[in-house]
Amino acid sequence: MKISRTTFVISFLISAFAFQFISNSVLGPEIRLFPGNGEWFPGAGSSVGWKNTLATIIYPVKFSLISPLSFLAKDPDPAPPVLVVAFAIYWSAIALALHYILSKITIRKKA
Repeated sequence: MKISRTTFVISFLISAFAFQFISNSVLGPEIRLFPGNGEWFPGAGSSVGWKNTLATIIYPVKFSLISPLSFLAKDPDPAPPVLVVAFAIYWSAIALALHYILSKITIRKKA
C-alpha cells in the first residue's frame, strides 16, 4: 500500500465524520453530527420508504462505527468535545487496523 499511515488515518477520520454528518442529516429530523435525542440509528423506524431502505443499507456501517461508543449518549448533556474526541480515537484505531490489514494483503499479492 503506497499511502502513509498518517494520511490514511486522517482521510479515514474525515470520511467517517462526513458519513456520520450526512447520514444523520438525511435520515434524521435535524442537521447534526451526533443526534441530539440519542437516536444513533435515525431512519430505521421511518414510515417513509426511501429513508427506511437507506437506513437498512447503511446500518452495518453505522453499527461498526457508532455502537461501541453509544454509551456516551446516555449522559444528558456531555461536553461537546468529549464525543468528537472519543470517536476520533476509536476511528483512528479502526483506521490503523485497516491500514495494517490492507498493507499485508497488497504485500501478499505482489509476492
